[in-house]
Amino acid sequence: MCIRKALLVLIAFCFSSSTIADNSQANSSLPDKPPHESWTFSFGYENDLFADTDRFYTNGIQLNWISPELKWFEDLEWFKQDTFLSRQARNFINILPFSSDPDRQRHLSFSLGQKMFTPQDIVSSGLVVNERPYAGWLYGDIAFHSKNQRRLDTFEIQLGIIGDISLAEEAQDLVHSLRGIDKANGWDNQLENEVGIALIYDRKQRLIRRTDMVGLLGFDTIMHGGVALGNVFTHFNTGAEFRFGWNIPTDFGSALIRPAGNTNAPTDATDPRYQHGKNAISFYLFAAANGRWVLRDIFLDGNTFEDSHSIDKKSLVGEFVLGSSVVIKNFKVSYAQVFRAKEFKGQANGQSFGSISLSYTY
Repeated sequence: MCIRKALLVLIAFCFSSSTIADNSQANSSLPDKPPHESWTFSFGYENDLFADTDRFYTNGIQLNWISPELKWFEDLEWFKQDTFLSRQARNFINILPFSSDPDRQRHLSFSLGQKMFTPQDIVSSGLVVNERPYAGWLYGDIAFHSKNQRRLDTFEIQLGIIGDISLAEEAQDLVHSLRGIDKANGWDNQLENEVGIALIYDRKQRLIRRTDMVGLLGFDTIMHGGVALGNVFTHFNTGAEFRFGWNIPTDFGSALIRPAGNTNAPTDATDPRYQHGKNAISFYLFAAANGRWVLRDIFLDGNTFEDSHSIDKKSLVGEFVLGSSVVIKNFKVSYAQVFRAKEFKGQANGQSFGSISLSYTY
């Protein structure tokens, strides 16, 4: 119980500290916003093959697009027309929290992704009752981002399908075939088909802005806290990331494939992706710690409306992340190694997997 309280306190601290930071920001000179026409596309890939294992959270892939600032949409003829759809679009944007603040940038993002989970024993074709279920999650999401140089607020809706319709078995079979690895034999025992939905809110707060020590060599610190609610997952989460390196970009960190984790878009015009020459190059190392208080996880708890394989989950799950990122002109490439604590009771060991992210700002 004390750990749960500490987790909630950290989330509250992240939210409350942003007010102080925003007030201090109002009294300081800030760089210009990014160009209005700037999009950011990101491709993320996660797999435990980077730890030479094939179990638990075994693969994740995601495509993401972050739009230019929403002022760009206001210039579209369709957006300005007096039609039902255009009126509803304007109304939707105007009622969103922080959307009317003239000092904030507003963006939409769109993602498509797939995740797959297997037990440690993938040789057995029968139900492995003392391990996590086979499961796949094929999803799309739409998110609204409101941000300034110090803070990013994200409201996201994820919608997808769990079960054989998620095509997780076919995707894993293809990868194993290409790599010459034996296929997992227990997919007949995967979770039943179920439509999944999750509502997510997350706040990222730059507690320490980039502090240069020698030239462009410096560091910054970013904290996040949020909540997710739905039949797929319901949890509170918090964490922090420390970055150290050369010409650190002005985005909100090197995120994993997680709810509201799309942070690759630059925040202001000083980002190396908008620069030239040596200022268009960045290299930094990062370390992060994240924690979740899990109330529901369908990939462990089993189907919501049907009987299915399930296993007792652990309520508190932590992870530690080490990685590096390189920015060259419009491209950013990141690699992280993730060390995740045990997620269910009876799990012999935690898990490690690798995470690769490639983004392009144009």
